[in-house]
Amino acid sequence: QLQASGGGLVQAGGSLRLSCAAFGRTFSSYNMGWFRQAPGKEREFVAAITWGYDITYYADSVKGRFTISRDNAKNTVYLQMRSLKPEDTAVYYCAGGPRGWSIEREYDYWGQGTLVTVSS
Repeated sequence: QLQASGGGLVQAGGSLRLSCAAFGRTFSSYNMGWFRQAPGKEREFVAAITWGYDITYYADSVKGRFTISRDNAKNTVYLQMRSLKPEDTAVYYCAGGPRGWSIEREYDYWGQGTLVTVSS
């Protein structure tokens, strides 16, 4: 029901925009989030956006470089990533849920992940 896309290989300092499209369900009344999992590490929170008022919240590691946004008409959430660093390399997952925020278990729906590789 959630499909993430937009990952790829980028040089350090570059930009990528990830997309998360929802199918079969309207996510306009759900909070949406992005998480990532680097090789050998636990999955971690990246960013979240509320269903109303588009209030956003970011992990300290990406604050000022990443921007989460949503287009409810397109049932899609975006993660604009700028000034990418090698440590941003990970599989990025989108998630949705009425009570979702910065913790994995708060989310009910998950996308399959898209790989972002940042070369130095």
